[in-house]
Amino acid sequence: MTDDATNTTASEKATALRALHVPGSPLVLPNVWDAASARTVEAAGFPAVATGSAAIAPVLGYDDGEATPVEEMLAAVGRIARSVRVPVTADMERGYGLKPAELVERLAATGAVGCNLEDSDPRTGEMVDAEEQAAFLAAVRAAADGAGIDLVINARVDVHLNGTGSPAGRLAESIRRGRLYLQAGADCVYPILVSEAGAIRTLAQEIDGPINVLFRRDTPSLGELAALGVARVSFGHGLHLAVQAYTAQMIAAIQAGRSPYAPETSAP
Repeated sequence: MTDDATNTTASEKATALRALHVPGSPLVLPNVWDAASARTVEAAGFPAVATGSAAIAPVLGYDDGEATPVEEMLAAVGRIARSVRVPVTADMERGYGLKPAELVERLAATGAVGCNLEDSDPRTGEMVDAEEQAAFLAAVRAAADGAGIDLVINARVDVHLNGTGSPAGRLAESIRRGRLYLQAGADCVYPILVSEAGAIRTLAQEIDGPINVLFRRDTPSLGELAALGVARVSFGHGLHLAVQAYTAQMIAAIQAGRSPYAPETSAP
């Protein structure tokens, strides 16, 4: 697969994307939801683009949680990948029910060279058995290798999102799962919703591989995350939510007979 504009192969893009995961100098990914937002991220100088399912789904008229038909999600990812020259990694939730070989083949056809895969059921929130998820990730890696496709796998750990138990227990389980997923062939581990500095530092040290942190209002700064050993920072659907909130303000101003461009409705 080749990008005619740059003559960059998919393999070269995957290699470049993987190399950007550096603990202490994280890859920062302002997640996008369409071609326009992807081009904005690329124009700002970011070296890669990441999609967010929770942002794309409502744009397409669906709820998050694999409610989007897989054909529509893949088509959206394809439009994004074709719109930029940098590597694209796609949020594929838990694979939308596709078998590993089909998931790899259809994702590669979009032009994306990486993906997020999560370890809870998107429809119910139930955690998937860790060994079962590791086997799934290993099957995805084997399918990619067998097809000659280099795929950067970001393995999401949902223990802090959907797990039970004490904070210490959830942290220990996140570490256990993270190690299993790396052994299964994942390139990076994404313990989503972890925001406390001490927990982030422990994860970075104990998982012994690149970790991804979701940036939220209560998350340490980008500089602090780098110092904690984080290798990748995502923004999830936060930017899309902010855009939607600003749009709602502008529409409310119009409905009230005011200019949507007045200072009181200007973007923050």
